Amino acid sequence: MTKALSKFAALPLLLLTTSILATPVQAAINILACEPEWGALAQEIGGELLSVSNATSALQDPHHIQAKPSLLARARSADMLVCTGAELEIGWLPILLQQSGNPKIQPGKPGYFEAARQVKMLEIPVRLDRAEGDVHAGGNPHIQTDPRNIGLVAAALAKQLAEVDPVNAATYRSRHADFATRWQAAITRWEKQAAPLRGQAIVVQHNGFPYLENWLGLKRVATLEPKPGVEPNSGHLAAVLSDLQRQPAGLILRAAYNSGRSSEWLSGRTAIPAIVLPYTVGGSDKARDLFGLFDDTIARLMVVIK
Repeated sequence: MTKALSKFAALPLLLLTTSILATPVQAAINILACEPEWGALAQEIGGELLSVSNATSALQDPHHIQAKPSLLARARSADMLVCTGAELEIGWLPILLQQSGNPKIQPGKPGYFEAARQVKMLEIPVRLDRAEGDVHAGGNPHIQTDPRNIGLVAAALAKQLAEVDPVNAATYRSRHADFATRWQAAITRWEKQAAPLRGQAIVVQHNGFPYLENWLGLKRVATLEPKPGVEPNSGHLAAVLSDLQRQPAGLILRAAYNSGRSSEWLSGRTAIPAIVLPYTVGGSDKARDLFGLFDDTIARLMVVIK
């Protein structure tokens, strides 16, 4: 083959390579999750199609954070906002939405998603009175402590991701189907492991576990906060201590972001184990994803079973 013929033979390969390089690569869909559990869930469903960041960490109280410039910048570039809703983020999310100026993630748009709208809410108040503490009109917002709720949220989130990014709708459906199968198998395993906990009396620091209690059949007999979001004083703690002498408990539970001062004080006077639950993804070394979150939660609760 002459040099001229060789040159022309290589031309189609050169054109193909140039065409591939010139083909635009679709940018990842930017997801801003208000809490780590929803960021982890979005990643399960979207994989590499998504670029996910979280507004809060497991060591922050999701009720109270600041809409800092770095968070505003992420909100401005977000294609979708995934939050709990039910007024959990009422202290900061409205400010974030307003100041971001991002029309994609405003309520009512496909880029705005509330997890609490997908589940049956517990503890809906019959009357609203801020004197009663941090009360939420739509019910207790801490839905992520029941994995069955996460399954319901996953189905709705996959559907809405497909609406935001229709080109990859089939991938979202496929990944959700795979996640749902693995998740249901894990729930069955967790329920079997936790069966001895049913009926176990517990004390909670913040009323953040009603969905966990409902799922596993735990019985809350006392709350260290006299009102939601209000730190207990010595008088209230003394009253709880007195009540526990009449109605004993086996565990004292708090979330990773809660101060351990009150629960450790009570534990020291009752010998009831004070357990720190990860509460969300990142809340412990083992809670690195949603599966690890519940693996570690069940393992920590089972300390009471001898």
